[in-house]
Amino acid sequence: MGALLVACTVPVTVAAQNYVVDLSQVDPTAILASAGDVLMRAPDSAIDDLFQAAHQASQSPRDASTLCALFDPHADRSFESLAATANRLGQASRERFGTALLNIAAVGLQAPRQSYDAAAATKTLKQAGVTAMLLHDDFMLGMAATGADPASRDARCRSFGWMLDALKDVPLPQRAAATRLMLNEGLQQLAPK
Repeated sequence: MGALLVACTVPVTVAAQNYVVDLSQVDPTAILASAGDVLMRAPDSAIDDLFQAAHQASQSPRDASTLCALFDPHADRSFESLAATANRLGQASRERFGTALLNIAAVGLQAPRQSYDAAAATKTLKQAGVTAMLLHDDFMLGMAATGADPASRDARCRSFGWMLDALKDVPLPQRAAATRLMLNEGLQQLAPK
């Protein structure tokens, strides 16, 4: 999910009512330098819009498969690959993500820094993981899958969807904190090594 935050400050091209993500004119270093600050300033409701977009996308087998490709341990997470991934989503998912990301960018540039407790966010994610594990026998198998084979990819994807299902039911402040944590971790993976 964190990889999708990169689009926050990227213009989305609208052609014939279709959102198209074009990152060809973007300086990745500049985006990464400001994305973390924007993320920490956006109100919980804006962060939750992005969570809801991810959760709704996870309900569509096609969109879930597209998003889950980002969780492959060997996935290409370059800006070009992120744009290609976003453009493979269905129209409704692209619109939801585009709207949510643009809203985070707009309000995150103007709002004061939001309170954020990384330890509490981690606890929320762990609790959601426990809920998913109790409801789905194969949850931990999917979370531990590291292979590039179709069975490993499918297992990771199912577990990701189950985690989002569990997070959907926690109160907004905790869900937003957990989403911020996942986004922050995604941004760190994108940072130049």
